[in-house]
Order: sequence, then structure tokens, then C-alpha cells
Amino acid sequence: MIAFAIKRLVQALGVILVVALISFVMFRFVGDPVNQLVGVDTSPEERAALREALGLNDPVLLQFGRFVLKAAQFDFGISYQFKQPVASLIASRLPATLELSLVSALFALAVGVPMGVYTGLYRNTWLARGFLAVSLIGVSLPTFLIGILLIFVVSVNLGWLPSFGRGQTVDLGGVWTTGLLTKSGLQSLILPSITLGLFQMTLIMRLVRGEMLEVLRTDYIKFARARGLSRRAINFGHALKNTLVPVITITGLQVGSIIAFAIITETVFQWPGMGLLFLQAVQNVDIPIMAAYLLLIAFLFVLINFIVDLLYVAVDPRIRLGGTAG
Repeated sequence: MIAFAIKRLVQALGVILVVALISFVMFRFVGDPVNQLVGVDTSPEERAALREALGLNDPVLLQFGRFVLKAAQFDFGISYQFKQPVASLIASRLPATLELSLVSALFALAVGVPMGVYTGLYRNTWLARGFLAVSLIGVSLPTFLIGILLIFVVSVNLGWLPSFGRGQTVDLGGVWTTGLLTKSGLQSLILPSITLGLFQMTLIMRLVRGEMLEVLRTDYIKFARARGLSRRAINFGHALKNTLVPVITITGLQVGSIIAFAIITETVFQWPGMGLLFLQAVQNVDIPIMAAYLLLIAFLFVLINFIVDLLYVAVDPRIRLGGTAG
């Protein structure tokens, strides 16, 4: 287990370095940072002094090494648009995105797994067919259209929930702001989390259903029935347990996708998270924010995949380093 974790950590560091190189290239060669920081009337001497102060005249390898060291310290420079440190901008937006992603993932799991189990066990019932129809709608409709429809029906016509913003938030010691402790914050979170988690919920439901149908046909399930085990023990003690590995795989990847692709949902609901900040950075060619966002998303993906790899071994002890059995 320790050797497995060490190998995954080394691979994760390699991925992070590659993404850091891509971020550095984008930061270094997409436009001139000096032109973004100074005005039109700035003299050539002042431009040259600023370039020297920023270290842009140093060798490329030295600049890349400095970029990696600063990124490891959560230092991504100054935003061209906001004229503030990128780290502080991301830190102020990170709680909103992580809370939205966490609630969306919990919604996808809490609804998708039971629906998948039910449709796998009772696939010929009218309720199971209704679940499959709902999942087909969730897969087919684009995220922005689902969000607009929810806003139109729930917010505009019914007036039940707010259509934009994060609601009232609570500052927890100056390091985290949360809307989970206020009524307006919880109300504002419902529609965006459903919009963001609906696609993942349908994927999880269909995956669990397919795995349940496959497992229920295996010989050990038939043997368990022949032994006289109860239906509950067979379905949940044996069948469901053996569907966990692929479910963990998809769930881990989807959690990363939720964080990375929350841009559309945050834009539709004007959710003040990292996705909306990144979109504004793209519109204004704010390279430091774009590079920091790319590097941070890559780190979250790598971290989630590392946790998923460790869960593999915890759920299925047959999985070993290199794919061999013990």
C-alpha cells in the first residue's frame, strides 16, 4: 500500500510539472506582460526597467523554475485586470466553487446511486422506466439550458428560489466564507447545484444500473440464492458491493469535472466562483489568472485521482501495484 501510494505521488508530481510548463508557456509567450501593466505613454526606459524587475530578461529555464517555486507557494503574480494578487482573488472565489461542487457531487451520488440500484433490481416497473426517461433528459440537455429552464420555472414563474448570486454568507475567521449557514445561502445553492450535478447524476445512475444487471447474472449470485440468503443480503451485501470499483472511478473523475467545468453554471447563475473569474480573465486576456486557474484545476484533478487510487485498494484488495494480484 505504501509503495502504491509513493508511485502514485511521483506520477502526480510529473503531471503537475507538465501542467505548470503549459501554464508557464501560456503566461510567457501569449502577449507581452509589460504591455498589459503599463499605459500607452510609458517610455521605453520605464518599460525596460519594469521588464528587468519582473525578471523577463532572464533565461527561460530560470523563469520556469521561479514560476514553479512561486506557484508552490501559491504566488501567481498580479492580475492585469484587477491589479491585485492572483492568489487573493482565487482564495476569495475558491470557497464558492468548492461548496457548489461538493453539494452537486453529493446530490449526484445521493440520487444517482439509489436510482441506479432500483432500476437495476426492478427494471420492468413503470417507476424504473420513468427514472430512465429522466436520465435521458439529463444527458441530452446542455447544462446552460437546464439552468435557464430552472430559473424560468422555479424562480421567475413560481418565485420559490433566487435566480442568481450566492445569498448571504458567513465569514469563518477570515479564511473561508460559506453560505451553508444562512437560509438565503442554502436557497441560492439549490438551483446551481441541481444544474451542475444533473449530468453526473444520470451517468452514475446508468453506471450503477448496468453494473447491477451484470453482477446479478454472475455465478456467485446464483450460488448465494441457492444457499437461501435473503434478497436484501444478496442485492446489497454482494451485488451492490461489487459495483463500487467502477462507481468510484466515475465518481472521482466526475468530481474533478464538476470543479473544472462549473464555468457554465456559475455564468448562468452569476455564482461568484473561480469559473466566473476565469471567464472574465479570458474576456480580458488576464494571463496570470488563466495560468493559475489551469494549474489549480490540474492539482485538484490529480489529488482526486490519487484519492480514488487509494480507495481502489481499500474496496478491492485484489488490486495491487502494476495491476497484479497478490
